[in-house]
Amino acid sequence: MLLSQDEARFPMVPTLTATLGVKGHRPVVGTRDSKDVLYVFAVLNLISGAIHSNTLESLQAANRKSDQSKTRRMQRAFAEHLRHVGRMYPASQHDRVVLTIDNAPWHRGPLINEALKDNPHLEFYRMPSYSPQLNVIERFWKVLRRRATHNRLFDTLTELKRSIRANLSYFQTVHKRLLTLIKGRRKKTVR
Repeated sequence: MLLSQDEARFPMVPTLTATLGVKGHRPVVGTRDSKDVLYVFAVLNLISGAIHSNTLESLQAANRKSDQSKTRRMQRAFAEHLRHVGRMYPASQHDRVVLTIDNAPWHRGPLINEALKDNPHLEFYRMPSYSPQLNVIERFWKVLRRRATHNRLFDTLTELKRSIRANLSYFQTVHKRLLTLIKGRRKKTVR
């Protein structure tokens, strides 16, 4: 089994892109000074088009009070995500599950080694440094951002999470569209 693994960062500040509007009226998207972020860990099954994900809320106020670094928090969340992947693709049904990953600092360390020890059928294929274009799931992040966050201001992290989860649920129902992304062919129906 081959899975493309990555995590995406979704800030509370909207991602801006070109949009249509009424002639004579400039579209307006608000902004705010918020450093709260929602991280989404996901694996994309390169054969079936299935997607499995977990989220991590990173609240600026809580991070200041915490004595843990960002890397440590991300390692903990990634290790839990690996355990989730191990449950979704159990060793009894899959002898070998290969996850393509980048070289982020939270993709290694004792917590990750422990998660891999719990799931010995999971293994990593590390992508070359500075080559996100080689990781198939990057195409998915681009489409997900377009559907879920472009030109939208969220009042709370809960609203952002709801939008991301609703769009992830949508993509879980359209495996053919995800397979089109995986194969690299662009169609207008991918939106």
